[in-house]
Amino acid sequence: MSVLDLVENKEKLEKAAYILKTIAHPTRLAVIALLEKGNKWSVTELCEALECEQSLLSHHLTNMRAKGLLKAEKEGQQVFYSLREKNLLKILSCIQKCDCNF
Repeated sequence: MSVLDLVENKEKLEKAAYILKTIAHPTRLAVIALLEKGNKWSVTELCEALECEQSLLSHHLTNMRAKGLLKAEKEGQQVFYSLREKNLLKILSCIQKCDCNF
């Protein structure tokens, strides 16, 4: 699909903007990168890896799950997260390759 095709398809543009808005935070991008490395991570494991507060991370995870980007499975007292939308990894790959002036 070319950029012109995307511009002509309003529905795809809206979906792309929705996903980009959802992941447009350093913590959320870091969560996606971590979930790429393993099948599923607990909130505790993610907190330790990202060195952030559980309440803040839980807010981000809830938002991403509500918007369909993550899956959550409860096992006992713990909730484990994994990527529902694997194409997010392509977005991260593009960001890493980007040579913008920032």
